[in-house]
Amino acid sequence: MKKNKINKKFIYLISPEKIEDKLFYKDLDKVLKTNKVSFFQLRLKENEESEIISIGKKIQKICKKYNVKFIINDSPIIAKKINADGCHLGQKDMIFMKARKILKNKIIGITCHNSKDLIKGAMKKKADYIAIGAFFSSKTKKIKYRANLKILKYSKLITNIPIVCIGGIKNTNYKKLLLHKANFLAISGYIWNNKKYKPVNAINKLV
Repeated sequence: MKKNKINKKFIYLISPEKIEDKLFYKDLDKVLKTNKVSFFQLRLKENEESEIISIGKKIQKICKKYNVKFIINDSPIIAKKINADGCHLGQKDMIFMKARKILKNKIIGITCHNSKDLIKGAMKKKADYIAIGAFFSSKTKKIKYRANLKILKYSKLITNIPIVCIGGIKNTNYKKLLLHKANFLAISGYIWNNKKYKPVNAINKLV
């Protein structure tokens, strides 16, 4: 496959579920140094706000070093407190307009699962990106919604808002999503929980 001329930095990297080891920060530095990542999302569901802020500040320094946009999952308030580049909202998180008031012109992305209605809703709200999926089976989180290439094609037809594809994406299946003009691919488990490759080796398989 030819390299994506529109965007060589097509990876939207999501953190592991837990960050407890200092080795993570070294691995993150190596991964971002490959210049393949546009976004890094800190997604910690089990941590207290103070812990997320502490971890976030360390990650933020690495992201700035490599010009990677730093996104906080779920919480516009935490995103504002640490001056992150933006926030990702699920359908059960804070309503978009309230998040926009908090974050002003920062990046706000919205999960739209596999729903045309949710995609249209995100367009009306003027989200900065739309996340659709899951496209493949994933060990990172339980799959409630399965997406296919039809919904990706539909998204690209009706909007110019960047589309982030999510769910079980790895070196053996990512190319078909890029071929169908996905702007970014959200990847987590393949990088951080790969039994075969270290994080930097795993990301280097995505070319």
